[in-house]
Amino acid sequence: MDDTRLLAADETPGDWLSYGRNYQEDRYSPLDQITKSNVNGLGLAWSINLGTTRGIEATPLVVDGIMYLTGPWSVVYAIDAREGEILWIYDPEVPKEHGEKACCDVVNRGVALYKGMVFVGSLDGRLIAIDATSGEEIWEIVTVDQTQAYTITGAPRVVDGKVIIGNGGAEYGVRGYVTAYDALSGEQLWRFYTVPGNPADGFENQAMEEAAKTWTGEWWTIGGGGTAWDAMAYDPELNLLYIGVGNGTPWNREVRSPGGGDNLYLSSIVALNPDNGELEWHYQTTPGDSWDFTATQHIILADLEIEGSLRKVLMQAPKNGFFYVIDRANGEFISAEPYVYTNWASEVDDETGRPVETPFSRYLDANVYIMPMAGGGHNWQPMAFNPQTGLVYIPAIEHSMLYGQPTNWEFSEDARDWNVGLGFDESKPVLKDPRADKGFGKLLAWNPVEQKEAWVVEHPSFWNAGVLTTEELVFQGTAEGNFVAYDAMTGDTLWSFPLDTGIIAAPSTYLIDGKQYVTIAAGWGGAGGTKDKYVDQINPGGIYTFAIGGEEKPPEFPQQPPKVLVDLDFEATQEELDHGSTLYLKCSKCHGGGVIPDLHYSSPAIFDLYPQIVGEGLFLAKGMPSFGDRLSDQDILDLKHFILSEARKKRTANTN
Repeated sequence: MDDTRLLAADETPGDWLSYGRNYQEDRYSPLDQITKSNVNGLGLAWSINLGTTRGIEATPLVVDGIMYLTGPWSVVYAIDAREGEILWIYDPEVPKEHGEKACCDVVNRGVALYKGMVFVGSLDGRLIAIDATSGEEIWEIVTVDQTQAYTITGAPRVVDGKVIIGNGGAEYGVRGYVTAYDALSGEQLWRFYTVPGNPADGFENQAMEEAAKTWTGEWWTIGGGGTAWDAMAYDPELNLLYIGVGNGTPWNREVRSPGGGDNLYLSSIVALNPDNGELEWHYQTTPGDSWDFTATQHIILADLEIEGSLRKVLMQAPKNGFFYVIDRANGEFISAEPYVYTNWASEVDDETGRPVETPFSRYLDANVYIMPMAGGGHNWQPMAFNPQTGLVYIPAIEHSMLYGQPTNWEFSEDARDWNVGLGFDESKPVLKDPRADKGFGKLLAWNPVEQKEAWVVEHPSFWNAGVLTTEELVFQGTAEGNFVAYDAMTGDTLWSFPLDTGIIAAPSTYLIDGKQYVTIAAGWGGAGGTKDKYVDQINPGGIYTFAIGGEEKPPEFPQQPPKVLVDLDFEATQEELDHGSTLYLKCSKCHGGGVIPDLHYSSPAIFDLYPQIVGEGLFLAKGMPSFGDRLSDQDILDLKHFILSEARKKRTANTN
């Protein structure tokens, strides 16, 4: 796997060479053995139970019959895709305390391949090169300050011998950047910061100097944010690398940059020269973002005929709810229209390319239900562009979130603490949109030239999988555990296969010995899966490969016993319960009954071990942090009693 092969990915469609299949990241495969007329004959060719109940978000890469993908905790798997047999496993042994610094589960979206090496970014911020044949480590480099709350969950990309990697952590107070490393040696070649640092220290480049003019206050003391944790694409003819930039630290601009400002390059697409990392142009989708409306969502490159001219465009459906078509040569705004319901902005101005905000959008005078929610109208789950139908297929979300200004917020210096700068002001009214109560997902077919919906399939839950398209088909998994093929022109369901666990990753398709296969990695989790579930039980994640005529039976999972609310006697004052309620806010970020257990249903034996679990790290190997350095014995007792009291309330409510 070298530069020539990566550049010519479309000439070898039998392989899936990189995260989005090609540098355009269109996730379109021209393979045509599986069609509308025979897709109903798809069956399971093989499957592998990975034995984990944490989120699986990786797109499988397949080259010369070998599959490479990642699982939770950044573990890498190499698989013989003919037989479905694991060849090797590389575990970077991420220290489990780093799980507390991950906003959205201990996930990883995949690897990059180059010259006999597999590259993976680990949750604790390392970039690692692995021998593709043996699974042995070749080199590793720490790409972040590990004392801060940096994480890596995105897949690396390789461009002209350079491995490009970003990072996450903007909810915790870090400064974002992307870095290029020499693929063979691991030597750092360049770094581009996405937000400015302390002006007193000088600026790394002119881009940072210009960006600083759009900030106020002392943003650098709380990080600034702007982590580039997912989207990338590359145009070799223009020699431009496109990076999606995330939200600020904190989310709320009133806290982060109290004098206002656009806060470049938050919520922006930046075009960089991949030779040196210098900024060529930028386009900001959400100036002065206050809603966690990142522009880290999937970027697709295409050539579209617009108003009679063929334009080299970049397409993105970022969190803010508008679908953007941008000239990828110079960043010129072409068009944007809402692809989901939006109430924070009425439109994007055709002349300026800026959103026209509604009077209540910044929630200054009220607590406001904003749509889309912080999870966005579209999150990380990849979309796909089909040049035959001319449609983009988006795993979209219709959902709201209540935003309010904090009344007593202070930035926490603890790198493990969530810092978003939101709150609820009881002195102010609540503005609730009539559409705020109904949250659901949808597979949306979008015409990017006409900027309108072609068809839509609604899903009962909002957290569904990324997509793959072929000439006639669209494949997507659902939160309810079904892997589905749709007609690419009409959205009609043509085939469905139950996998009995929620699916969030995107599939890939490839040829082995002249036969077409489709593989999906199933495993519930991520931002929408740590607290929620849409299946009866959380089964282990796995890899499922389908082909026409496949006859394997899916794995059978034992039925889990019904959950029972804990029932233990306790004595506590109201003051102690109130204190426990405050402490529980930290727990509730993860523990809701999805892939991470609902604490109200823990066994009595677990409650007996609370001092050891919460205070001493008894379950650290499972990713449960130790809070002994932050909580006293009385704190842990108050927390325990509050959870028992809430379980009692639930039991009472269930019997009435």
